[in-house]
Amino acid sequence: MSSIAENIQRIEQEIPDNVKLIAVTKTKPVAILEETYNNGFRRFGENKVQEMGEKYNLLPKDIEWHMIGHLQSNKIKYIAPFVAMIHSVDSFKLLQEINKEAKKNNRIINCLLQIFIAQEETKFGLSPEEAEEILQSTQLNSLENIKIAGLMGMASNTEDLDQVRSEFHGLKTLFESFKKYNNDRVSMQEISMGMSGDYNIAAEEGSTFVRVGSAIFGSR
Repeated sequence: MSSIAENIQRIEQEIPDNVKLIAVTKTKPVAILEETYNNGFRRFGENKVQEMGEKYNLLPKDIEWHMIGHLQSNKIKYIAPFVAMIHSVDSFKLLQEINKEAKKNNRIINCLLQIFIAQEETKFGLSPEEAEEILQSTQLNSLENIKIAGLMGMASNTEDLDQVRSEFHGLKTLFESFKKYNNDRVSMQEISMGMSGDYNIAAEEGSTFVRVGSAIFGSR
């Protein structure tokens, strides 16, 4: 069985240099994160605020924490002091709350708008029209402690890789079309798409972040 370090090395060799790997550490014990850290890896993704906060308190402070799960506005305050990027922004109200908590911590927090790209009802996310409404909003200028750094999407959970590719391709096309909104608050630079089963396709379709758990740590 290959080690965590070998798995990370293999994935990083498979993806282009401009694609950044996030090790999805949700449900993994701190000891496994420590092992990953000791192998030189620093970019971790969690999907629950409480779990991220507990791990942050126990681990070295140079870890880059990515919030990749659905985020409730009343929990932002627990991660606002340290989170590097929030991938799962699915409303303007959430952006306002992130801005409020970022301001209290004298920080600017990078955010990605989560776009609903899957053929499933279970996934969260904005429609392209809702995302555009946020980017066009005059109120966005007043949110001085956030930056919209790009888009995030989760493809359908399907064996049909052509469908997955098509969904990723659609997100990349949307991302390119949103670059016209770049300003002080918006800088379309990152696309977060691709997980253990489809990160290679995501990378081919223009992803800049892939969120990989089981292909690094083994299935739960």
